[in-house]
Amino acid sequence: MTGQTTSDGWAGAIDGFLEMMAAERGAAPNTLDAYRRDLTHFAAYAEHRQLGLRDCRPRDVSAYLKAIADEGLAATSRARRLSSLRQLFRFLAAEGQIADDPATGFEGPKRERPLPKILSVAEVELLLDAAARRIADSTGRDKFRALRLKALLEVLYATGMRVSELVELPRSVLTGDDRVLTIKGKGGRERIVPLNGAARAALAAYLSVGSEPEDGLSAMVRTRYLFPSRGAEGHLTRQRLGQELKELAEAIGIAPERVSPHVLRHAFASHLLDRGADLRAVQQLLGHADISTTQIYTHVLEERLRQLVREHHPLAGTRLDG
Repeated sequence: MTGQTTSDGWAGAIDGFLEMMAAERGAAPNTLDAYRRDLTHFAAYAEHRQLGLRDCRPRDVSAYLKAIADEGLAATSRARRLSSLRQLFRFLAAEGQIADDPATGFEGPKRERPLPKILSVAEVELLLDAAARRIADSTGRDKFRALRLKALLEVLYATGMRVSELVELPRSVLTGDDRVLTIKGKGGRERIVPLNGAARAALAAYLSVGSEPEDGLSAMVRTRYLFPSRGAEGHLTRQRLGQELKELAEAIGIAPERVSPHVLRHAFASHLLDRGADLRAVQQLLGHADISTTQIYTHVLEERLRQLVREHHPLAGTRLDG
């Protein structure tokens, strides 16, 4: 293979690698497509420089990484391409198609973990108030949807649960003590989260819809899911909840791109820590396996304090900038 032209050589090598990934590692089609895009990009780079499979050296990999960095490719994308190259060359070396692996020893670009988007307490209150007004202004099925949205938002902000956990809650979760919910999270791990009075009241109002036969909605609330839907999943989808939340935000002048169910989870955690909650307790409430994941919210608070000083300290822009 290595004696062929560079385009044939690289194309055949990539095909062989992808066949192995599919057959031996069960890689999903989307994963295989991503590998092919990354590796084909490198192959085009190598072909332009007349580099065959056996010609490629560490300096060539280094030059490629520098080239895509100079093009402005994001660190996450550069790290993914390097990972793809590592796996390809490791495969080729194991198959005896190349003598040495030129991608050995390269470290991916350092990626700063982005701070999560959050909303202020006032903005969350605006969303909840808007959801309450929508209930008052609607009737019939629209009222049912408004009550459902209010219950979803109250529960989400009260518990900080993941949106997938929320929409998939079984109706049986309300059996027993209504002051807590037992959530089954990632990896089947269970945790208990408390429900505040506002969340319990919103759930009670939502579940009262359909209690009278003549309202025609009883079938929508008497299912195995707490938040049912007539869709294939049987429950409200994450996408639909996100859409309704963005519509609500836009109606009250909050930029829709700033709002999502996951942002409310972030707000829950940040607002608790802002008021002195213990980091370990917040970790348990969020269902994080590793406390380092929870610590990202302390960085949010630190950045907020720095911004507060920059905006309001009388010496901001002078001595404090040094």
